[in-house]
Amino acid sequence: MGGTFNPVHYGHLLIAENAYEQYNLDEVIFLPNGTSPHKDLSQILSAGHRMEMIKLAIADNAHFSLSDYEIKKGGVSYTYLTVSDFCAMYPDCELHFIMGADSLAYFDSWKHPEQISRQCMILAAVRDELNMDGLLPIRKTLYEKYGTRIGFISTPNFSVSSRIIRKRLEEHRSVRYLVPDAVEQYIKTHQIYNDKDTR
Repeated sequence: MGGTFNPVHYGHLLIAENAYEQYNLDEVIFLPNGTSPHKDLSQILSAGHRMEMIKLAIADNAHFSLSDYEIKKGGVSYTYLTVSDFCAMYPDCELHFIMGADSLAYFDSWKHPEQISRQCMILAAVRDELNMDGLLPIRKTLYEKYGTRIGFISTPNFSVSSRIIRKRLEEHRSVRYLVPDAVEQYIKTHQIYNDKDTR
C-alpha cells in the first residue's frame, strides 16, 4: 500500500484491512513515499516521523508490515520502479498495489502504466463521492489500453484524509477517532503539524 501517510489515519487502516480480507492477501505492506513526484514537498513531514507513526498505527496487526524501501532508495519515488523492484525481490508472489479509486482517473498520466499493469493487480478503494457507475468505464478503458487488472475494495463510509487531519491540527482542533490513539499521542509529544511548517 503506497502513499505519503502524512499522517497515517484510520482511513488507511480500514482500506488495508478490507483489502487483506476481501482479496485473501497474505500481508499488506505499508510503503511510504520517499519523494513523491506529485506532492508539494514543503507540506510533507519528514520520513522519520511518518515511519514512526505508521509503526505505532500497525503495531497490533500481525498481517500489516512497514517497508522503508522508497525512503532508503532516495530520489523521486515512481510506482513502476518500486513495483518492478518488488517483483524481483518476491518472484514467487502475486503483487497487488492498493490505492484510492480517485487515482484511477489519473493512472494514464503515471510513468509507464503499462509496466505497472503487467506486474501487479491494482486494488482501488472506493471513497468520498465516487461511485461504481463512474469507475466501471475507467476500469474498462484501462484494461483495454494496458491490460490493467483492477479490483475494487469495499470499505465502510469513512471520509477522512491526511489533508483534513493536518488542517485540524494546524487549527488546534481534535483529531481523536480520526487517527489511532498512539499516533495522536506521538503528534502531541513531538508537536508536529502545529503550523504550516511540517518539516
